[in-house]
Amino acid sequence: MQFPLLAALSTSADALQSTTDPVSQVIVAMVIVAVFALLARETAHRVLVIMGAVALLWFITYFTPYRLISFEAAKDALDLNVLLLLAGMMAVVGVLKTTGVFPWAVARLLQRSGGKPRVIQRMVMWFTATLSAFLDNVTTVIFVTPMASEMAVRTGIRPVVYLLPMVMASNIGGTATLIGDPPNVMIGSGAHISFLEFIRNLTLPCIFMMVALEAFSARYYRADLKISATTTAVETPAIQDPRLLRWALVILVGIFLGFFTHSLTGMEVAVPAVIGAALMLIVQDVLYVRRVRPSHTERIHGLIGIIEKEIEWPTLSFFAFLFIAVGAAVHTGLIDTMAKGLAWTVDNGRQSFGLSENGTLLFAALIICWASGFLSALIDNIPYVAVAIPLVARLVGQLSGDTQVLWWALSLGACLGGNGTMIGASANVTTVGLAERAGTRISFLEFTRFGASVTVLTLLISSVFLWAHIYFGAGRTLLWGLAALAVILLLRAAGRRMSKQ
Repeated sequence: MQFPLLAALSTSADALQSTTDPVSQVIVAMVIVAVFALLARETAHRVLVIMGAVALLWFITYFTPYRLISFEAAKDALDLNVLLLLAGMMAVVGVLKTTGVFPWAVARLLQRSGGKPRVIQRMVMWFTATLSAFLDNVTTVIFVTPMASEMAVRTGIRPVVYLLPMVMASNIGGTATLIGDPPNVMIGSGAHISFLEFIRNLTLPCIFMMVALEAFSARYYRADLKISATTTAVETPAIQDPRLLRWALVILVGIFLGFFTHSLTGMEVAVPAVIGAALMLIVQDVLYVRRVRPSHTERIHGLIGIIEKEIEWPTLSFFAFLFIAVGAAVHTGLIDTMAKGLAWTVDNGRQSFGLSENGTLLFAALIICWASGFLSALIDNIPYVAVAIPLVARLVGQLSGDTQVLWWALSLGACLGGNGTMIGASANVTTVGLAERAGTRISFLEFTRFGASVTVLTLLISSVFLWAHIYFGAGRTLLWGLAALAVILLLRAAGRRMSKQ
C-alpha cells in the first residue's frame, strides 16, 4: 500500500532546493520583519524569537509547496568561522579573568582618567576603535566589555553609558581597514583592493566619525555623566596569577599574529582563536595541577567552569539561528532581488534627472551607501555584501570616472549600518549577551534609539566624504580632511583648557 502524503514528504535533497518565486521571498521577508518586530517589543527572549522563526521556516519548507530553506542548506548557512571565533575568544577572556588582569587594567584606566566618567567614556571609545581597526571587532568587544562593565560599577553609573558608545566605536573602527570587519575582507578580495588603499581612503572619514561619536555620546548621556562627576581614590589590585598571565599574553600574541597573517596562511580567523583557546586552557590546567594538586573532580570542575560560565552559549545559539534565517533570504533570492533594485534605481535616477558623469557616480554611491546601511541594520551584512559585490562590480564597469568610490560606499554602508540595531552586527549581539551575563540588560529599543542616531550621523559624514572624493579626488580630499581634522582637534583642546580655568 502506498501513502501519497508520505511519498510527497520524502522528497530528495534536489527537490528541496529553495523556491525563488515571489511568494517564497515574501514569506521569508514577513518572517524576518516579524522577528525584528518581536525583538523590538521584547515579547520573548531573543533566542526563543529567532529559534521560533527558524522552526516556522522549516515547517513551511517541509509541509507546503514553498521550499524556503532545507536542513542541508541550513547547515551550509551556518558560519562556523564566526561561531568558533566567538567561542574561542570567550574562552580566552575567561582564562584572562582568572588572572585578575581586568580589575588591574580598570584601576589603571580610572587613575589615568581621574575617575571622570566622561574621560572614561572617551578612552573606552578610542581604545575600542583603534583595536577594532586591526583586530576583528567581535574579538575587540569580547576583551573590552568586561573592562567597561567593571568601570561602570566603579564609577557608579549605568553600564550602557560606556557599553553602547563602545560597540558603536568597534563598528566604526572596523570600517577603517581591510581586516577590521568581515565585509571589508570580502570587498578587498572581490575588488582587488589592497590593505593600504583601505587605510588611505577610509581611515580619515572614520576618525571624523569617532570625533562625532564622542561629542554625540557625551551629549546623549550628559545626565549620567554629570551625576557621577567624582569618585573616590582607586587602588590598583595585584595580579592574582602572574605566571598564567605571562603565558596568556604570549599565546595572545600568537593569536593576533594569526589574525594579521590570515591572507598569507589561508587560515580563517577562527583557527588561531580556537588553537589559542585550547593552549590557554591546557596551560591553565597544568599550572593549576602543579599549584593545588586537586582531585579529579576538582580538576574537571575548573575546566567546566570556563566552558559553561564564560562561553556565552545563548549568544552563539542566537547567531546560529540568525544565520539560518538569513540563509533563507539568500536561497530564496530575496537578498538578490533587493540588491538588483539598487541597479534599477541608479539607472532610473540617471535617466530621470539627466545627471552628469560625476552626478551619476555620486547618485550611485549615495544609493549604495544608504541602502546598504538600511539593510545591514536589519539583516547580517555578510550575506548582503556577498550578493552586492557582483552588483557593484557591474556598476563599476558601466559608469565613468573614479568608480572605485562605489566600493567605499558599499563598505561604509554595510559596516556602519550595523550600528542601527541590536542584530545589525555580530559585535552588537556579542556585547548585549556579555552584558546580560554580567547582570546588565540592554533592551532592543534602548539600543536602537542610540544606535540608529549614530548610524544616521556616520552615514551623513560618509556622504560628505563620497561627495568630496568624487568632485575633488582622493588626494585633495585626504589633504583637506587632515587640515580640517587638525583645526577641530585644536579647537577642542582650546575649549578644554578654557573649561578648566
